[in-house]
Amino acid sequence: MKPVINIVWLKRDVRLHDHPPLYAAIQAKKPVLLLYCFETGLIEKSVYSERHWRFVTEGLRDLYIQIRKVQKHNVQVVYGDLISLLKDLCLYFTIDTIFSSQETGIKWTFDRDKTILKYSREQRIKWHQYSTDGIRRAIKNRINWISDWYNYMSQPIQEINIASAQLLELPSMLKKKYDASVFTRKIEDRPVHFQKGGETEGFKYLNTFLSGRFLKYMKQISKPQLSRESCSRLSPYLAWGHLSLRYVYQQSKKVNTENPRGKYIRGFLDRLRWRSHFMQKFEDEIEMEYRPLNKGYINFKLEDNEDFIRRWKKGQTGIPLVDACMRCLITTGYLNFRMRAMLVSFFTHHLLQDWKIAAEHLGALFLDFEPGIHYPQIQMQAGITGINAIRIYNPVKQSQDHDAAGVFIKTWVPELQNTSKEHIHCPWEQAPLLQLWSSNDYPKPIVDVDKAARIAREYLWSLRKDQSIKNEAKRILKIHAIPRVKRYKKVKK
Repeated sequence: MKPVINIVWLKRDVRLHDHPPLYAAIQAKKPVLLLYCFETGLIEKSVYSERHWRFVTEGLRDLYIQIRKVQKHNVQVVYGDLISLLKDLCLYFTIDTIFSSQETGIKWTFDRDKTILKYSREQRIKWHQYSTDGIRRAIKNRINWISDWYNYMSQPIQEINIASAQLLELPSMLKKKYDASVFTRKIEDRPVHFQKGGETEGFKYLNTFLSGRFLKYMKQISKPQLSRESCSRLSPYLAWGHLSLRYVYQQSKKVNTENPRGKYIRGFLDRLRWRSHFMQKFEDEIEMEYRPLNKGYINFKLEDNEDFIRRWKKGQTGIPLVDACMRCLITTGYLNFRMRAMLVSFFTHHLLQDWKIAAEHLGALFLDFEPGIHYPQIQMQAGITGINAIRIYNPVKQSQDHDAAGVFIKTWVPELQNTSKEHIHCPWEQAPLLQLWSSNDYPKPIVDVDKAARIAREYLWSLRKDQSIKNEAKRILKIHAIPRVKRYKKVKK
C-alpha cells in the first residue's frame, strides 16, 4: 500500500512566516512534500527573465538554510512540468491534499491551475487554496472590498513550527528526472547592483525601513536617485512572496501607532492597499495581459516604429531622464514608481507605440515583476482604460523637478558628465560648439518633446469620444470602482 501524503506547493510564497498552506499542512499531521517547481512553460514566457529566476533561487536557498537547522529533510526543488510530476508522484504515494496559495499570475498560470484542478478532481485529490494579499476570487463588484481587505490584514498571523513538520524527500528516480540543477546552474551570479532574494534579506530591508528610512519616504518618493534609499525597496520580496504583505502591513501599522513620528508612514500604508487594489483588478480581468481593459481601444491600432522601439529599449532616445531611467533599470532591476510611469508615458504617448511592447520589455526588466500590478499600471499610464486621467509626463519637466542637479542623469548617462546643470535636462539647447564638447557621443532627441505630447494629447482625447469606449468605461466602473465611504458628522446632543 502506497504511503498517504500531503503536498505544499510553493509558488510566489517562498517563506516560513505567515504561510497558511504550510500551517494547515503541518496541522493535518501527515507526511508533507514541500515542493517548488521551476515550470518549463512559465520560464519560456518572454516577460520573465533570468533576473527573476535568480531572485527565486536565492529565496529557495535561504529557505533551505532555515529548514536545515531543524529538519532532516527539506524543500524539494524540481524543474519540469508540474502535471507530469504529479502523475509520477501518484506512482509512489497516495496524495490526500495539495495545499497552496492563490496566485494572481499571467494567463499561463491561470490555465495551469485549471489543469491542476481538473487532474486533482479526477484523482480525488483535495486542493486547498488560500487567499493572499487580501485578493478575493470570483467577485462581481467592489462592495465591501475595502473593509474585507482591512479585516484580512488585521487577522492574527499563525506561527509556523517547521520543526514539527513531517517533511519528505522525493524518490531518487524523480529527483533525477526533475533535477532542478539542470536549470539553476545556468543562472549567472548576481550582479552587484541587484537586490538579493530571500526571506532573511527581506526582513533586513523591512527592519531598516521601519527603523528610520520611512521618515523620508513621502518627501523623496518621486526622486529617482534619493528614492533608492528612502523607499522601502520591499517590492521584489512582496512580488515573489519572500515577505508576506500582511506581515509588512502589521509591522508598519505598529510603527504608525506607536512611533512618535509614525505619521510619516501613512503614505506607505495607503500604497500597500493600492497594491492589492490593482491586483484585484487584474484578478477579475486576466485578459488585461494581452488586450486593453477597455475593449473599445481594441479597434485602434498603432504602427510599430522599430527605430523608436530599439532606441527606447536601449536608453538611446536623446532625452536624458528617459535614457537614465532605462539604463538604471537594465543595470539594477529597480526604478521608483514615478519614473516607471514616465517611461511608459514616453513610449506610448511621445513615441505612440503599442503598450504591449512596453509591458513585455519592462516586465522582463523589473525585478519586482508582479503581473497583477504590472498590466493594470501599464494600461493606466498608457491612457487606454477610458476611466483614468490621461497622464502625459513631460520628461524634461520631470527631470527638472526631481533631478534638478542632474545627479541621477550623470550617474547613468556618462556621456553627459561635462554638461552643465543648466543644460543637463535638455542638452540639445546648448550652442553647437558647446554641445559638441559636452555631449558629443550622446544622440539627438528622438522626437520634439512638446510637439509629440501635443499630438498624443489630441489623439487620446479624440478616442475618448468613441461610443464603444464610453460604454466600456461604464462597465469598468461598475465592476472595479470602490464605493465611497460616507462620512457623517457627529450631532451634538
